[in-house]
Amino acid sequence: MPTSPRDSGVSLVGGHPALDFANTVAWRLDPARTVDRVRGAEAWARWAVATGLLTADRVDALLRAETADSTPSDTATAALIDLRADLWPVLDALVDDHEPPAAEWEALRQHMVLAREGAVLPPAFPLRWQPGTDRLDDLRHALALQAEDLLSGECLGRVRRCAGPGCGWFFLDRSRSGTRRWCSSQDCGNRDRARRHYSRTRQRG
Repeated sequence: MPTSPRDSGVSLVGGHPALDFANTVAWRLDPARTVDRVRGAEAWARWAVATGLLTADRVDALLRAETADSTPSDTATAALIDLRADLWPVLDALVDDHEPPAAEWEALRQHMVLAREGAVLPPAFPLRWQPGTDRLDDLRHALALQAEDLLSGECLGRVRRCAGPGCGWFFLDRSRSGTRRWCSSQDCGNRDRARRHYSRTRQRG
């Protein structure tokens, strides 16, 4: 059994698909420990099932389509990685109460525009853009729309970044007090408690 959310490629501590997508890299702010937890078309498809963005019965068909497609799946996974890289500084700016960097903001906007162009809008309420599920690139569009949902929704003020040194993971703080600090109390929370215990022990010594 994993002892930490980082021990698995699927780490759903964000509370929103866009944040879980941003969290697919562990130790994002510590170059010595940075690890990409989701690599390759199949891994991304399985991750999408775990997050609820794809149904399990769509994955095999999607991967077969990627195999038969004249456009290599590497292109689609590279686009996912680009979207993730553009999302990070926007989320960092949000939690730091700064203006988002212009280049990444424009790139993220373009991702959202492309996602809407390829989506349908069913005649049902509430209105919600529905991306396709036939190609791996549709997952990028789905995540761009999820990012739009997060950044324009009522949960915007609850987005936090883990206080653990080097962590960089994001989450929605749904605590009543609004003071949650850690991506996971079993991970960065335990590390912080261990550091404070070690510090107290040294001081007493």
